[in-house]
Amino acid sequence: MKIGCPKEIKPQEFRVGMTPNAAREAVNAGHTVMVETHAGVGAGFSDADYVAAGAKIIATAEEVFALADMIVKVKEPQPIERKRLREGQLLFTYLHLAPDPAQTADLLASGVTAIAYETVTDDRGGLPLLAPMSEVAGRLSPQVGAWTLQKANGGRGVLLGGVPGVLPAKVLVIGGGVVGTHAAKVSAGMGADVTVIDRSVNRLRYLDDVFGGQFKNAYADAATTIELARQADLIIGAVLIPGAAAPKLISKAQLAELKPGAALVDVAIDQGGCFETSRATTHQDPIYEVDGIMHYCVANMPGAVARTSTQALGNATLPFMMALANKGWKQACADDKHLLNGLNTHAGKLTYAAVGDALGLPVISGAAALAM
Repeated sequence: MKIGCPKEIKPQEFRVGMTPNAAREAVNAGHTVMVETHAGVGAGFSDADYVAAGAKIIATAEEVFALADMIVKVKEPQPIERKRLREGQLLFTYLHLAPDPAQTADLLASGVTAIAYETVTDDRGGLPLLAPMSEVAGRLSPQVGAWTLQKANGGRGVLLGGVPGVLPAKVLVIGGGVVGTHAAKVSAGMGADVTVIDRSVNRLRYLDDVFGGQFKNAYADAATTIELARQADLIIGAVLIPGAAAPKLISKAQLAELKPGAALVDVAIDQGGCFETSRATTHQDPIYEVDGIMHYCVANMPGAVARTSTQALGNATLPFMMALANKGWKQACADDKHLLNGLNTHAGKLTYAAVGDALGLPVISGAAALAM
């Protein structure tokens, strides 16, 4: 198979879809790997590193898309990239289609077979290709939240860990999954007073058993959520419904109940955000203010630590990428129901129910797509 890896073009996106080690694995298995020139520079990988791995360096993205049977990326294809996709081609990347009707329409029009990292599953009910970036984003969120809280940035001017004689900041983490757990661990490690809320009692029980001494937890009914939000200096939104739009957990009207200068970090912004006033921002212009509340809503947070993120993502995606390349997408998905769960579009058909529900579009099953 011809595997193409274009340079990411989303603003301030420095990750790359394939590491040189992944390229070497594919080449050693008999595949051709084509990497756009300078695609890995932002993550610290030179063209020479890819050449040493056996990959071919291609001058332009247009050539990569035109020549490749499978495109391996990090972020969802941008409008100009979507025009280069074609029927019969395989796209393997993050998509986050539920809040993005324009991208969904373009993928369906192209006929491309698109497998989304964020909806591939595993035997434990997890999302193995989303998890590494969720870990990175979770660990980054207190860091960027602490920065947003600085007075010069419009925040309350509160130090997360306090100092002797001064209480630490109160941090509320909404969602106790991968993002929330890592956000809470780092917030607590920075000395903050941390509470995690979630609607799964089993998850709360797990968090209490493992981290009971580090942070508190509570059940996330609506009344408790707003009560704790009123007390918080920093609120981290870490809610995920796989493949679906994130629920809005704090409304615009409720901002008036929060502390002036409090910071909201919306890690769920890729799925539309879990605060009503959230809108996607970039690393170049990451924060904005609504009704005295500071919002940090960067849609590709892990891109800030591109080398760590690329290596972590590459470790997770490599086995799936190799299965797709070695077997072709149909056989690979027929052999692995979890990879089949990653299928979002095929030949102009939407194949992921949560996206169809969010956008009001008809959906066919993955099994029906395999039979086409």
